[in-house]
Amino acid sequence: MAGHSKWNNIKNRKGAQDAKRGKVFQKLSREIYMAAKSGGSDPSSNPSLRLVLDKARTANMPNDNIQRAIKKATSAGEGENYDEVVYEGYGPAGVAILVHTLTDNRNRTSTNVRVAFNKNGGSLGESGSVSYMFDRKGYIVIEREGLDVDEDTMMLSVLEAGGDDIEVSEEVFEIYTDPSEFTTVRDALEKDYTLAQAELTMVPQTLVELSESDKEKLDKIVDILEDDDDVSEVFTSADM
Repeated sequence: MAGHSKWNNIKNRKGAQDAKRGKVFQKLSREIYMAAKSGGSDPSSNPSLRLVLDKARTANMPNDNIQRAIKKATSAGEGENYDEVVYEGYGPAGVAILVHTLTDNRNRTSTNVRVAFNKNGGSLGESGSVSYMFDRKGYIVIEREGLDVDEDTMMLSVLEAGGDDIEVSEEVFEIYTDPSEFTTVRDALEKDYTLAQAELTMVPQTLVELSESDKEKLDKIVDILEDDDDVSEVFTSADM
């Protein structure tokens, strides 16, 4: 993963996400609901719920919203039901795109995702067409500003915690873990450091460089997808 800075892509999209904060909370509520419904309301015994609660807090989701979603999931009655569906396709210049969705209507979601691709220079592929180009990883970011820790010290901390790899830039330490070790590594590191980001994510094995015009086309596809209520996450292999 040398030379790959996921943090730059996160920062580049942060403004757009902030502008759609209400929609982000709505999507997180759905994820919390599903995690609590399937595994119970106690995050200490429900790892899936704990992960999405961490994600919600990173997004500064109000606690009232969080508790409302948990209460709704654990109330009597059948309630809502959602399916996790992953769509795979290609954007401009052949960049790989993975779209994770949580939907109560597969036909609606499939149509919306297909339109987002087809009308903006992309094409939807078959299952498995691009997923092999990504690795599931735990991803943790520690910002360097105000932190008196050198590379060697941080590397030692990461290895002792069970992390796999570390990328270093002027701004941050980016730490990657095996998905099964993510929670252990995160908990160990946050005893000594403030974590700017901690999540399970999909990391592209190879990055695709895009021209400015292709970047604009890709941004449009991603913006439309992220604006869809059914879409949870969008991952690309673009070097932005």
